[in-house]
Amino acid sequence: MVKILVALDGSENALKAVHFAATQFCSGSDNEVVLFHVRPFLPPQYWDDGHILTDEEREARKKVIDVWTKNQAVQLAPTFSAAQEILATVGVQAGRSSTKWRADSIDIADTICEEARTGDYAILVIGRRGRSNPKERIGFTTESIIKSGAGIPICIVE
Repeated sequence: MVKILVALDGSENALKAVHFAATQFCSGSDNEVVLFHVRPFLPPQYWDDGHILTDEEREARKKVIDVWTKNQAVQLAPTFSAAQEILATVGVQAGRSSTKWRADSIDIADTICEEARTGDYAILVIGRRGRSNPKERIGFTTESIIKSGAGIPICIVE
């Protein structure tokens, strides 16, 4: 079994990447697909504001961040559901896919590359362009991943 990392941003091209990964690498196999989404970093109001927090302030901030994190998960649910539906349609068994996301990223491309390098994946599958300008030949994040390298083979889906 090998693990395939598919980077998602909710765009049509990302869903095409999910379909490609499923049909090319998972049909009739025991390979696993990990659907990975990177949210931009925590909003500034959740950052350390320069003073040492009391225990009460630290706990209050943690609660606010927990609520924000849950809201982010709710917002991501339709993206992951659409991708899981594609996997199911192609015949990928439910236990052969999982979702993962991070919300502490300053650089989305670097975060995807870090996950690819450290997660024991065989290949990274990404769309040629996400939600960027449709006139662009290749999106900024995809181009950044290509330039920096993910440490594993990268498959770019049209």
